Amino acid sequence: MDQHAPDRDRAASLQDPQDPPSYRPSDRFWPYVDLPEQPTDEELATLDPDLRQALFETPRLRFSMTIVFPRFDGPDYPRAVELARGSAEYRETGSGPAFRHRARFWARDMTQLRALWALVGDLPVTDVLVDDRPVPFARELWLPLAWFLVS
Repeated sequence: MDQHAPDRDRAASLQDPQDPPSYRPSDRFWPYVDLPEQPTDEELATLDPDLRQALFETPRLRFSMTIVFPRFDGPDYPRAVELARGSAEYRETGSGPAFRHRARFWARDMTQLRALWALVGDLPVTDVLVDDRPVPFARELWLPLAWFLVS
């Protein structure tokens, strides 16, 4: 007696074209149908630099420091945005309360970075990124060190 006979009978009944399936998946099976094929600028801005380099095979960028700050009320805001737009690379990310200005400065632009920092450095949500990475003591150590070495 064949031990696999019940399995063959079961497989034959599953493949029988006369039996309609008891479950039919919806045509809208995948919930993310309308996603764009290319990442948005916001998504690219938040990518880890190592992941960006691996995905897009971009060469490593030279040393940079980035100031990320939100909208704020005050007479210095228009000047801060003007300085940020004059940076080597400027992006606006987010919307509403999550809106941020991202201004990247190369080593040769540290005087402009210092001027921008004087305007937005007191905001508690202002971030400093070194080579697009948040690093410990960026505000307290890296910024003054960069200003000292460049000046």
